[in-house]
Amino acid sequence: QVQLVESGGGLVQAGGSLRLSCAASGTIFRINAMGWYRQVPGNQRELVAFITSGDSPNYADSVKGRFTISRDNAKDTVNLQMNILEPEDTAVYYCYAHVLGRLYWGQGTQVTVSS
Repeated sequence: QVQLVESGGGLVQAGGSLRLSCAASGTIFRINAMGWYRQVPGNQRELVAFITSGDSPNYADSVKGRFTISRDNAKDTVNLQMNILEPEDTAVYYCYAHVLGRLYWGQGTQVTVSS
């Protein structure tokens, strides 16, 4: 089993920044991709960004140029630096990890951007 714990959400004004972190623990042999989804109540979960085991980042068009994803393979952590935040970024952000063909999810952290 793999457990993911997120931290770093909160309330920020438009134009501000937040940094999300996610730490994986448990029986981990090898983590492939790690990343972040977000979800607004009533909407489907949306992929925000992910990073491969080879440190190749990928972003949704809506966050390109504003968000940066990074990972520390030695610590099994993934981070999401979010800059120039917009009210449209308000959502619950979920960390995920792809391990041996399975997806594991964190509990989610709320990000609220006020206008």
